[in-house]
Amino acid sequence: MSEKAAAPRKQGRNNGAVVLMCLSFVFGMGAMSYAAVPLYRIFCQVTGYNGTTQRVEQMSSVVLDRKMRVTFDANVAPGLQWDFKPVEREVNPKIGETIQVNFVAENRSNETQRGQAVFNVTPGEAGAYFNKVQCFCFTETDLKPGEKLEMPVVFYIDPEIVKAVESKDIHTVTLSYTFYPKEGPKPLASNEGGAVKIEKKL
Repeated sequence: MSEKAAAPRKQGRNNGAVVLMCLSFVFGMGAMSYAAVPLYRIFCQVTGYNGTTQRVEQMSSVVLDRKMRVTFDANVAPGLQWDFKPVEREVNPKIGETIQVNFVAENRSNETQRGQAVFNVTPGEAGAYFNKVQCFCFTETDLKPGEKLEMPVVFYIDPEIVKAVESKDIHTVTLSYTFYPKEGPKPLASNEGGAVKIEKKL
């Protein structure tokens, strides 16, 4: 075989290798992008970064003689026809004191709707010290037409907040929730996450 005939063949193999490398790169970048969101969420939950609160199984054993003002913010994203608000706009627990507050959601649509709340704390430096023992945001919530639910949040502020340089001067934190629509099969029961059904007044 002449050198002139072999050259196009070699060039074709080189082009195929380049195409394969490009496709592998694109596939790899897509996989990394897909994994970035859950990895970022895990990172935030572990570190409290970006105002992400901590989920704990036990209550605090230390209570300081200093109070922290905690305010609440409630929002509903497009796609859910719900009224959603805190029962109390703010509380003033002692740091380390475990406290329960309640939010109320009501479905104003004529169909069953499913939602799940996402949350954060501001200022962001307080997120690592805001510990949730119980929260409706841990599960999805289903509301039938006209149904109203009272939903508890049990939390405490970690006493370590007064020791860290970036958080020792914080005196007010805001816990903010936004309910987003969720797709999926509708369960038979809609009393999830410790929610308490409230009879709708006619």
